[in-house]
Amino acid sequence: MPAGSGPGPVRWGIIGAAGIARKAFLPAVAEAGGVPAAVAGRDRDRTAQWARDNGVDRVIPGYQQLIEDPQVDAVYIPLPNALHAEWTTRALRAGKPVLCEKPLTVSLAEAEQVLAVAAETGTLLWEAFVFPFHDQMRRIRALLADGVIGELREIQSNYHFAMTDPGHNIRMSAALAGGALNDVGCYPVRLARLLFDAEHDTVSAASVRDPGGVDAETWGWLGFPGDRRLLLSCGFRRAQDTFSALIGTTGQVHVTNPFHPGPADRFEVRAAGRDPARYPGTGPDRHSFTPAVRHIQHAVTGREPPRWLAVDTSLGSARALADIAASAGQG
Repeated sequence: MPAGSGPGPVRWGIIGAAGIARKAFLPAVAEAGGVPAAVAGRDRDRTAQWARDNGVDRVIPGYQQLIEDPQVDAVYIPLPNALHAEWTTRALRAGKPVLCEKPLTVSLAEAEQVLAVAAETGTLLWEAFVFPFHDQMRRIRALLADGVIGELREIQSNYHFAMTDPGHNIRMSAALAGGALNDVGCYPVRLARLLFDAEHDTVSAASVRDPGGVDAETWGWLGFPGDRRLLLSCGFRRAQDTFSALIGTTGQVHVTNPFHPGPADRFEVRAAGRDPARYPGTGPDRHSFTPAVRHIQHAVTGREPPRWLAVDTSLGSARALADIAASAGQG
């Protein structure tokens, strides 16, 4: 019987008092009917304050203790990138289902190792790309399948934001495997793999390096079978931008935010011979993480079969990120 099965809600343990846990994960847990049961952090006092501020029931003194706690059914890991592989592996070996922040790991070799543990143990593992679960993505994929823009040939996808204090941001730490490609460039890669339903076969990329050793901006392309392509651009040096264009043989779909749509977001279909049609980006849930968290809770408790597991979806992204980084001269 899986952890958390039974009549009660899934009890989540959070490893690391991270900003994304506060802003994105915890609101989704509340909306999806889960319980933020425990958090573990390096600084006990700071973590205790974080728990009080965010309605988390207990503070556990160490990451391993949280993983082994019998009152934790599933684990969310929003640690710095360089720590993902170790703590995901530990949780999997302890039999705890895991939602790990993206990227799942910082190298192809690490991804292969973590996914091997997931396959060996049979423990459920998800990489925190939540947009495949969104109602917006369901509707877009249905339109593409219906041929509303003909054959999808090219995806142009951006993910940028202006970092306000790079000197004090872990995203700029080479030791913690930061950088724009790992932090936000992974999103267009996952989008292209989802919509093309294929893996890349060619790559070309370039980047601008920060003095600290990570990429502050990266851009380039991935080629896919059938002469299809992703043109991607990501970075920390310009205004917020998640615009993506899905370009087909008879039209285009323009999406203001395919990754974390909010109330102001939308997508627009511009098909030959038709007036443009505009659709809201959001679905029935208030929070971007909610559909994924709800599904994970249902999967953990045996109420529905798991979808978008890391063992099925993550290796291709790890390979693509490694190839982009190598082409851009990173590492």
